Amino acid sequence: MTNYLAIDLGAESGRAMVATLDDDRLSLTEAHRFSNGPVRLPDGLHWDVLRLWSEIKAGLTIAAAQAPLASIGLDTWGVDFALLDGHGALLGNPHHYRDSRTDGMLTRAFQRVPREQIFAQTGIQLMQINTLYQLFSMALAKSPLLEAAQTFLTIPDLFNYWLSGQKVSEFTCATTTQFFDPQRRVWALPLLEALDIPIHILPRVCEPGTVLGSLLPAVATETGTSPLPVIAPACHDTGSAVVAVPAENENFAWLSSGTWSILGAEVRQPVLSEQALACNFTNEGGVFGTWRLCKNIMGLWFVQECKRQWNMSYDELTRLAAQAKPFLAAIDVDSDLFLHPGDMPEKIRKYCADTRQTVPATQGEIVRVALESLALKYRFVLERLEELVGKRLEPLHIIGGGTRNGLLNQFTADAIQRTVVTGPVEATATGNVLMQAITLGHLASLAEARSVVCGSCDPQVYEPQSKAGWDEAFARLQKVMQ
Repeated sequence: MTNYLAIDLGAESGRAMVATLDDDRLSLTEAHRFSNGPVRLPDGLHWDVLRLWSEIKAGLTIAAAQAPLASIGLDTWGVDFALLDGHGALLGNPHHYRDSRTDGMLTRAFQRVPREQIFAQTGIQLMQINTLYQLFSMALAKSPLLEAAQTFLTIPDLFNYWLSGQKVSEFTCATTTQFFDPQRRVWALPLLEALDIPIHILPRVCEPGTVLGSLLPAVATETGTSPLPVIAPACHDTGSAVVAVPAENENFAWLSSGTWSILGAEVRQPVLSEQALACNFTNEGGVFGTWRLCKNIMGLWFVQECKRQWNMSYDELTRLAAQAKPFLAAIDVDSDLFLHPGDMPEKIRKYCADTRQTVPATQGEIVRVALESLALKYRFVLERLEELVGKRLEPLHIIGGGTRNGLLNQFTADAIQRTVVTGPVEATATGNVLMQAITLGHLASLAEARSVVCGSCDPQVYEPQSKAGWDEAFARLQKVMQ
């Protein structure tokens, strides 16, 4: 029986999970959970990384007191980053990807490097939140932080540096920046130079499953732990989550459901075709030579913002949505209108009014419009994905915290008219731990790791119940997307 610690940070919360592998069965126990979210300062929207670091150490302290640990691994969201000076000190508070400093940056970047060339060099979905446009905005503003920087680290790389002392960029996170060349597997230096982004700040890239070193003595002493190995699993949370898909065939699609929804397939080579660019798909690095051909969709951010606005529970919002009238309107969940924090219910109502659809009046109607529209967007993206890979993908595995929303899961099965399998809920932490176990030789392969997931969780299956109304609503979505 072996215990591992997974530190899993999401856009809404973080957790320290102790996982036990015993006779090919994996069990997870939450040792520590804490909130996460943006902090607004006069210069924009930031992450509170110092508080998060304190929470990580608190989680490590609690976990170490519960059981002897074999290793620790950490994952977070991608895209965001920290800058360090020549002494390794943090320069400023890292910005949040929803900060408005990247508004208009894609257009300005395309004036220097055509969008086709950016995609050809990186294979990444063109989104203003990407690291490339965050750094480009700093270069245009002649940011003194960028001028003083000696090292660039993505957010998980920063915490791994504070845990182990190693300044490296883990592969799955490096690929999310939109300045990593997926074919040559190196930083896309010509692209950065064309946008006046310094290249000397880039660290070396390590593969997922790398042992970064031992826990720094000062951290081990503070948390009451031994100098256990610090392992870089798939440090991008979606990369870890996909490791934990309990797939029993190769022709499956996966959907990581949380603040963001990310829908994709596992492929062996990046897909850099004109069609992939036209559909704005992304090629993110995976584990053991795989790639995640996928697309970001706005996700449960809608429900989270409604919850914050109304101060209601998720269960109550879902109950009201289930009782509301169906198919009042269809919104493009990826409209720029919904990117920034604000009054989400009013944004949804405005979108419906602007597109001359029925405006939802009640709380339940607003949430139902959001959930139905998410399911419809899943159908749209799944159809494009199948065109890119040239085969039917079934079942759709939904993983992550969003699997708790049974109403959305059923809507998804109805919208796509195929089987949906949900679980595990803690997919990211599970995949994180499985990569630690493989690195330490406790599991032999990705296939064996997924077999462990199949034997350790009890997935829930959703079959299509009704097709009525979904085709008409899908046509409405396609119309407002034009």
